[in-house]
Amino acid sequence: MAPQWILPQFNKFTPLQDGELKQKIEAYAAGQGYTVSGIFVMDGSKRSTKANAFFTGFGKTKRIALFDTLLENHTADELLAVLAHEVGHGKLGHIKKQLLTMVLKTGAVFYLLSLFLGNQGLFDAFGMQQMSTYAGLVFFGLLYTPVSMVLSLLANRVSRKHEFEADAFAAKTTGDHEQLVIALKRLSANSLSNLTPHWLTVWLEYGHPPVLQRIRALRRV
Repeated sequence: MAPQWILPQFNKFTPLQDGELKQKIEAYAAGQGYTVSGIFVMDGSKRSTKANAFFTGFGKTKRIALFDTLLENHTADELLAVLAHEVGHGKLGHIKKQLLTMVLKTGAVFYLLSLFLGNQGLFDAFGMQQMSTYAGLVFFGLLYTPVSMVLSLLANRVSRKHEFEADAFAAKTTGDHEQLVIALKRLSANSLSNLTPHWLTVWLEYGHPPVLQRIRALRRV
């Protein structure tokens, strides 16, 4: 539903023209047993200069989307390396794990919320004489904040691990880690990302490893 009906409401998706890039992507996807229904170019430049690529949909509706800014700044081999990284997320089960984690987390939040809203002791602790749904939501937000922070730290750690694994997958399946290295350098330069963030900032906030760490890991593959 998303690739066919929702996403086109916000961006224009044009089929990728026949040529070297399309041939390489189709050959690589077929070699990895990764079936896609189409390869499209998205007009991401109408909102920003950010370059990106992603897979969307499931089963027969699974598509590859390339930002037009990505096509402008990278060679066919670099783009193939970037897409191989995204294929790695799919083949290694990262996407399914993230979806399952999201569902479980959402379910846990609503379950805890139900316990909070019906807990008289909680309202007594805050000096409330009567139970109130609105007050319960405020109390829940206050008490859940530290729990949410811990969960975010764990999620970021897992996400960084997945990025390293997808990078390694791309390097091994394409047989050329250097193309992904070059692509990462250009993406980093275009987005003006911090190459040497403090380790504590990475631990607290980063869902992706710093580019230099990814490059070092790639060259060890």
